[in-house]
Amino acid sequence: MPVLILGLVLIFMALLTPSAGFADEESVVLVAHPAVGTSTLNRDTARAIFAMRQRTWPDGQAARVFVLPNDHPVHARFAKELLAVYPHQLQLSWDRLVFSGTGQAPTRVFSQSEMLERIADTPGGLGYLEREHLDDRVQVISME
Repeated sequence: MPVLILGLVLIFMALLTPSAGFADEESVVLVAHPAVGTSTLNRDTARAIFAMRQRTWPDGQAARVFVLPNDHPVHARFAKELLAVYPHQLQLSWDRLVFSGTGQAPTRVFSQSEMLERIADTPGGLGYLEREHLDDRVQVISME
């Protein structure tokens, strides 16, 4: 009997947990400058770019990464749902690069409208937005 109850609880929790494979109107998506030649990224490459370990797009163009503040709910959803990491893990990665002198943190923006503007105006720009903030000045990058 306890095994049956545990099984039902696990099924119920799975139904409540959002899946990265399903996109709804409020899902967070990767977005890039329209001139970026890459239209898809796998999770490992996206994670490496956002952790600032990979500084170029797969085609060799310099990647310019923009992020929202750590306490912004869209940043938390992006990190957990698309990159499968916690926001504090990204921050630790950036802090290591900065304090060791081997790299720099991504550019922090303070709103999704600023994120949209900066990506649209920056060659190689990469960030994330809720779908409702998209327009034709940026391209959506699909996750494999």
